[in-house]
Amino acid sequence: MVKFLLWLILLVICWPLALLTLLLYPIVWILLLPLRLVGITVSAVLDLFKSVITLPGRVLRGGRK
Repeated sequence: MVKFLLWLILLVICWPLALLTLLLYPIVWILLLPLRLVGITVSAVLDLFKSVITLPGRVLRGGRK
């Protein structure tokens, strides 16, 4: 909702720039999508490594209580 209100203010102040952002936003979103997927994958792999490394300590401690 906030983004929409900001876009409306931009439309009133400078309508060519507002229309340009309206046209370019989907293109930028599509271009950044692979980077988001890489970020999710790297985060998942690091969480997996963390759980594998801390597994012996959790087993010896007896788990969470």
